[in-house]
Order: sequence, then C-alpha cells, then structure tokens
Amino acid sequence: MKLQKRVLLGMSGGTDSSVCAMKLLDAGYEVVGVTFRFYERDNDTQYLDDARMLADRLGIEHLTVDVRERFQQKIVNYFVEEYMAGRTPVPCTLCNNQFKWPLLAQIADEKGIYYISTGHYVRKVCRDNLYYLAPAKDADKDQSFFLWGLSQSILSRMVLPMGDITRQEAAEYAQARGFAQIATKRNSIGVCFCPLNYHTFLTSQLPAEHFPGEGRFVDENGHFMGIHRGYPFYTVGQRRGLGLQLNRAIFVKELLPERNEVVLAPLSSLYKEEMRLKDWHLHDVEKVLSMDEVIVKIRYRKQANRCRISLDGDNLFVSLLEPLESIAKGQAAAFYDKEGLLLGGGIIC
Repeated sequence: MKLQKRVLLGMSGGTDSSVCAMKLLDAGYEVVGVTFRFYERDNDTQYLDDARMLADRLGIEHLTVDVRERFQQKIVNYFVEEYMAGRTPVPCTLCNNQFKWPLLAQIADEKGIYYISTGHYVRKVCRDNLYYLAPAKDADKDQSFFLWGLSQSILSRMVLPMGDITRQEAAEYAQARGFAQIATKRNSIGVCFCPLNYHTFLTSQLPAEHFPGEGRFVDENGHFMGIHRGYPFYTVGQRRGLGLQLNRAIFVKELLPERNEVVLAPLSSLYKEEMRLKDWHLHDVEKVLSMDEVIVKIRYRKQANRCRISLDGDNLFVSLLEPLESIAKGQAAAFYDKEGLLLGGGIIC
C-alpha cells in the first residue's frame, strides 16, 4: 500500500482541502477524495456539490460518506452533555482525534490506500523514530492544538501539504491554477455544527424541562449577586453577557450545577498554578516527564505557558511556572517543546 503513493483526502469543499488536492496531485500522488456528511445546518448540502465538482475538474475519484448519525451521537451529544455538566467542551479536539482522522484511516484501509490527508495547516516531523506534529508556517492558521491525541499509526500515514504555506499563498495557488471561486471562499468560523451563540443550539437539542431555569449569581463567599438564566449558559472566564450592572469587571470563576449557581469573581481570582488532566496522550511519556520545562496551551492561538508535568495516579499533574487564568474543566491542554513540536495533551479535570 505504501509503495503505491495513493492518498485518501478529506474534502470539505472549502479552499484549504481543495488546494490540498491540487498540491497532492502536483507531488505525484494518486488522490481519492472523500467528503464526510457530518452535520448540515438548514439542510445545506452545497459543500457536497462543490467537492464533487472539484474532483471532476481534477479528474480524481470522489466518495461521499454519510456519518451524520454517528457524529450526532459522538460529537454533538458530547458537546451538549458537557455544558449540562458544567464543563467546557472541546468538540474540534474530540472530533479530530477520535472521529475524523480514525475514520479516514478506516476508509483508506478498506480502499487499500496507505496515505491519508486533509487541508489542516500543520506540519509533520520525525524525531528519534517518532512522528510529531509542528505548527504551520501560517501562525494564524496553525491547527496543531486540536491534534494532540493522534496515535503514531495515524501520524505515520499523514500527508500535510498545507503546513508549509500561508492561507494567502493557498488562495494565490488556487487562483493561478484557474480556480478563482475556490480562492475567494470565506473561512468557516467556530464549531462546524454550532453557531457562535451556543445558547440557541443547546436549547434546540434538549427539551425545556432538561434545563434548570434561573439560578443565583454568587460571589466567592456565596453571597447573592443577581439572577442568571441557568448554569449551562455560562463558561469559566466569561465576562460579557452576564446581565449585571456593576461598577467593576467581573468574571465567571466556577459553575456549581448541583445548586444551579454561577460563582463570579475579579480576574485575579481566576488564576491558578496547577491543573490535572485525564484522557491524556503523550508520544514519548518518559521523555516528557523528564523535561525541565514544557510549553502548555489551553486555548487555540492563545497563551503559551511554561510548565512541568508529572504523573498523579491515572492523571497528569501540570505545575505551571506562571499562573494561568480561566482554567476550566473539560477544556483541552496541548503540550509543546521549545522547538514547537506537539508532544501530546489531555482534558482538564
């Protein structure tokens, strides 16, 4: 399979995966495209037509795989359940590590194809006989943060042409190849199945009786500060949309689902010096645990803090070398070394 230089490419119909298809062909790969039907807002299937038309123009085989039911069960339901449990979900991380890339590998195996690819902006590096991902050339488009949980068996098969170009260079590449419409497509924003305001999405997924209704805003000492809509509609670190008129900046520090209370505090109270991770994955456990310093990120494209990592039973214990604010249960944490190699990550518990 490996010698055949065939690659299965996830095609969304957007600019990045479309340019990726062209670059793979230019590199001498035989490309087979696959478009997954994950979730369709308002029954919009234009992306399917776009992917098919591009495949036709490029002369490559194209598949469509409907996994909407599985996506609903594994990703959408998880998203809803995490908010209802008072945690902050990371659906893009879960999807990439446990759903999208493993699904690509499964279909590639069924087709007798070794290599797998997407339009992700990320690079692949080999160090000491292990594969690592590294940030893309385009720092604003780098997507390595979401991919810390991929296994070596997946990484070894990945081909990532977009890691070495910028989004602007991708658009220019498509334009030069005569694909002007692809070059001018807008980037998607936020979670693919959820609008930027997740409140509306939550209420569309569950009957009204599942929500706790109004509750109390309280300060760190439990003193009443006001009335809120219900704890699932708030996240740790949130400042805007609280509906309180105060003469000082105030943030969500903690959610208490069992009492339907939301704890508010000044920003200074949101800083912590440690966290624990469950469901973690490290490419080289012994190496990472022995490192004097590791870079940790808990938000995509934001914050890069120094830390040390150790084992705490089944969890990873992360000791931060400088305090970090708005650490929330359910969030992802991704680890990098000083060279930018993605070492692994986990879920904050």
